[in-house]
Amino acid sequence: MNSIYFNEEHNMLRDQLRRFVDNEIKPHGDDWEREGKISREMLKKMGKLGYFGLRFPEKYGGSNMDVFAWIILAEELSRSTYGGVSVTCMVHAAMSSPHLVYAGTEEQIRKYLPPIMAGEKICAIAVTEPSAGSDVGGIRTRAVRDGDEWVLNGSKMYITNGYYGDIYFVAAKTDPDAKGSRGVSMFIVERDTPGFNIGRKLEKFGIHCSDTAELFFEDCRVPVENMLGEENKGFYAVMANFQNERMSIGAMATSEAMTALELTIEHIGQREAFGSPLMDKQGIRQRLAMSHAKLVAAQQLLYHAAWLDSQGHDCVQEVSMVKAHCAEVTQEVMYNCQQFHGGMGYIRDLPIERMVRDARLHTIGGGATEVMLEEVAKRW
Repeated sequence: MNSIYFNEEHNMLRDQLRRFVDNEIKPHGDDWEREGKISREMLKKMGKLGYFGLRFPEKYGGSNMDVFAWIILAEELSRSTYGGVSVTCMVHAAMSSPHLVYAGTEEQIRKYLPPIMAGEKICAIAVTEPSAGSDVGGIRTRAVRDGDEWVLNGSKMYITNGYYGDIYFVAAKTDPDAKGSRGVSMFIVERDTPGFNIGRKLEKFGIHCSDTAELFFEDCRVPVENMLGEENKGFYAVMANFQNERMSIGAMATSEAMTALELTIEHIGQREAFGSPLMDKQGIRQRLAMSHAKLVAAQQLLYHAAWLDSQGHDCVQEVSMVKAHCAEVTQEVMYNCQQFHGGMGYIRDLPIERMVRDARLHTIGGGATEVMLEEVAKRW
């Protein structure tokens, strides 16, 4: 549908991405799901086309576009019906690498950003721990200064891109006496750093082609120049980028649900029951129409929050609403779509069954719905 939020440049990007998804992702998605990983060659193609540098400054080789570029990237990748693809790419492009550009020194950016934008080095954000997820202030991983190095000890859990990643942006406590979220710093840790170990590749309910891992730091020595941003100010950097993360999840969720709705409308137009297509059944038709209305409303909330962000407004409340509302509406829509596919919707490896599993993550990852609602309530 036409939107006041998207200009000609945005529309050109969407058209290009849609062709890329049709040609480079959809034909291979089933193979990636079985293998449990996405082709590095495909990620390099995305990098070559500039999709991983959409919002970064031109002086670093980026396109310097606004937040709607990431919204479009998330939406079009999600139309592939392979949630693991969109999660992998958005964690790399919008949820982890921005930490480097926003807080990194010129030397750090020049060293790490070119291979990240090229898709040659895949990155991850390592904040969540076995006992700390949405509660960033509760992390226990420690970093202690030892001469020209920081020594990290601790572990991370449920880290997307963790198993096959190359560059990790790691949150660790640098001031053990600081209360709550104070005293957290961010570090750049490369895959081959001594003392850094990648644990299990975690088997998941959905998004099978996206790798998730546990990480361990055992006297992991990181050069002092690999601290990202100011010492003891890492919590604020994490929170600042949460806006990008949560809007990206809202875009992925609503686009996945809209795609599922399109597939379902096509299905009920062809599937006959009791002498006529399911489309002729008023109850089914109206329930899907309401799903459509709720999705469009959710998308408009997303776009409005993105516009507020692009204008420099404080939009924590609106973005929290986006994350909670879009994720929850998507669950409802996916349920309806699977229901109206009947037995076919329950068969493994068909799009609807896979999409229902993949979409379940959205109410959990990037801040659980309940946490988002508390963020909303705090600002009343």
